[in-house]
Amino acid sequence: MILLTGATGSTGSRLLGRLLAAGEDVRCLVREPRRLGPRRVDVQITMGDLRELADPYLLRQAMRGVDTVIHLAASLRDQPPYRVEELNGLATARLVQAAEDAGVERFVYFSALNASPVQRTRFFRSKWAGENAVESSSMETLIFRPSVVFDPSDPWVTLMRGLSFLPVMPVSGDGRSEYQPIWADDAAAAVMAALEAGSGGSWDLAGPERMSYSEMSALVARLAGRPRPLWHVPLPLVHLSLSMLYRLFGETTFATWQEAELMTVSMTSASGSADAESLGVSPRSMLEVLSA
Repeated sequence: MILLTGATGSTGSRLLGRLLAAGEDVRCLVREPRRLGPRRVDVQITMGDLRELADPYLLRQAMRGVDTVIHLAASLRDQPPYRVEELNGLATARLVQAAEDAGVERFVYFSALNASPVQRTRFFRSKWAGENAVESSSMETLIFRPSVVFDPSDPWVTLMRGLSFLPVMPVSGDGRSEYQPIWADDAAAAVMAALEAGSGGSWDLAGPERMSYSEMSALVARLAGRPRPLWHVPLPLVHLSLSMLYRLFGETTFATWQEAELMTVSMTSASGSADAESLGVSPRSMLEVLSA
């Protein structure tokens, strides 16, 4: 039995399809089973999310009969009263401990490229804390460190398409941070290949090209049929405006400063797409995927 978190996300939904096609028994830890769509009748379901992983009863139920945990779920922002450090770092540590207690054999974790304890953003520091908990466990572990993971219908691409209706495309800061965007389906294929091969260790998941935040934003606008000049919004103004919106609209705000700040941190791998290719996956470019 495989326990999968993040099954309704871009990578998780595609990985779930691959797992079911391979005949795997899957249990999904989800808050809203309806978001699984037709697949909700093909899996076991444990109701819960990152905010509830302090509940020992929930964890025992989730781990019953499980031999592999695939932990993809993460939060890019605080969910008051829970902070991102608890939702990512501490929740992962709790999941690792519960898995060890239940005799789980293998733990698969999605971290992030360039996560470290000294990164400027709390998200990257929280992902490092989760990664550290996984690496310190007694189980067989498999850690993936993706760059920006994109999908035609993901929230970031959808937001960029929406912003392209404006006369200019706003970009946080100077837009020079660099990424190697990887399609969610290619990321899922790499995870599946590593699982089937019984691989361990850590793997960078990066796409075939290096792009700046400005270049990615301009590409989405152009492919939406609305090429726009870029407006580089000074970070203090981004912080002020998004903080005000959050105070007014709370969790319904389309973006938070925490999320905007992430796009000021580069996520690149010195080995490029070599790790994905070694797993038999040839990552496709953002242009190729979004123009299909």
